[in-house]
Amino acid sequence: METSRRRFLQNCGLAMLAFGAGKECCAKEKAGNPNILMIVSEDNGPELSCYGEPYVKTPVLDKLAANGVRFENAFVPYSVCSPSRGCFLTGQWPQQNGQIGLATHNFAFFNPEVPHMSTLLKKQGYRTAMLGKLHVNPEDAFKWDYRKIPGANFNRANMQDYSKYAAEFFSQGDEPFFLSINYPDAHYPLHRNKFKDGYGWPAKPLEAKDVKPLKWIGADSEHLRDYTAQYYNCMNRLDTLVGDLLIELEKSGKADNTMIIYFGDHGAQFSRGKCSVYEASLRVPLIVSWPGMTKKGYVARELVSTLDLLPTMMMASGGAQSKSFAGKPLQPLLAGKADKDFNEYFYGFTTGASPNLMTVQYSVRDIRYKLICTPQNNKFPTVLSEAYANRLNAHFAGGTSKEEIDASGDKAKEIYNVYAYPPKYELYDLRNDPCEFDNLADNKKYAEVKVKLIKALAAHQEKIDDQTRHPEKLQAYLDEQAKYYEIMKAGKSSPHRKRGFRWGYLDYLDPKK
Repeated sequence: METSRRRFLQNCGLAMLAFGAGKECCAKEKAGNPNILMIVSEDNGPELSCYGEPYVKTPVLDKLAANGVRFENAFVPYSVCSPSRGCFLTGQWPQQNGQIGLATHNFAFFNPEVPHMSTLLKKQGYRTAMLGKLHVNPEDAFKWDYRKIPGANFNRANMQDYSKYAAEFFSQGDEPFFLSINYPDAHYPLHRNKFKDGYGWPAKPLEAKDVKPLKWIGADSEHLRDYTAQYYNCMNRLDTLVGDLLIELEKSGKADNTMIIYFGDHGAQFSRGKCSVYEASLRVPLIVSWPGMTKKGYVARELVSTLDLLPTMMMASGGAQSKSFAGKPLQPLLAGKADKDFNEYFYGFTTGASPNLMTVQYSVRDIRYKLICTPQNNKFPTVLSEAYANRLNAHFAGGTSKEEIDASGDKAKEIYNVYAYPPKYELYDLRNDPCEFDNLADNKKYAEVKVKLIKALAAHQEKIDDQTRHPEKLQAYLDEQAKYYEIMKAGKSSPHRKRGFRWGYLDYLDPKK
């Protein structure tokens, strides 16, 4: 099956990826709005071959980048699925829309009527569809013309259905369409050697002996190499599934008027990754290809984020830019026009996303330097770091244990001590230290940089009216989370996960109240 799929791609000249080679201007001349295909992959950073990852082979996504624009510095505002999705769906920061934790723990939008991709594009005459997990709260605020595979599908069952249902939706009308499709491949628990149905699994899966751990993990062991290999296998398989989807798009005859946006919802679930505000958690792959509108093979190095996607779609559809949007349209960058002033800073935020992971942190970075602020009292290890070190459950099975840290040397001990007991401020020179191993916050040489970034973070929080900037409200949030954490720690069924539960923060952290 793998060989025939690759042969099909070759025989049709990768037409679904080249978008009608030789028709460079046709999209500009076409009447009506472009179709929009938004492809989201779960729990992976830019571990693709087009981003320089040596262990992963992703020819489909590489070709997509070759015929479009690849964003070198793309980010999500929060590195857990529900808050990340809340951001790109509404175009707002999590502190603005309220989805600051997992929907499964009843974290929710402040206002269920917040404008979002589906409602806004429907007003522009689009048919809208969602395939795969949505995972925001309340889900019934999102109305779709076509909805399939509504669950998480962590078993990775019937993966052929994703492209099958996409093909069905493509054929249902001539109006411009918006399709969001979510692939769960790299989400834990990872499946060893092959998923439930084996569909699309690499012909020669990687093993621990074939790889090294991701550099930013900062430690090494057979266990870490094994989980890294399984993660890379997921990325290789994801590429095959995207290829299946794009074949169906080409068959539909609509490829040459479709804007394709591919990105990851946040980084991989290893220690110092998912749930944190390190680069490994916030930096994601982002590729956009749109016939006649994107400069082929262009690499944009500006700081961009998934907050920019909804403004981009609205501009493409002829819609207005809402005052609620936190991002900017990407169209100038898609045309290959560099803009060093596009975003001076980018900001990250985390609460850990659930009571049993509670760790509040903020980050701000410019093109070179990154500041992390942890306002909590850190006399004890953060709950988040402990979840990884103790491998809390199957979702944290790839975490780095204390034994692995100790066996990896003094530098690993230093890195993980900062991770477990973060000081109020961390400062990193990302140009020389992309993995964020050397904290420069107390280095007098960087005092001006530190002060500049502290001021930038404060200004951002003021601008978006982030209520957690007020110490008494932040403490109220921490106390509320701690109450339910103690219930969970005692092994009892916590009411915060039951239907109908409503968090108090939805009142005292709402900027509109």
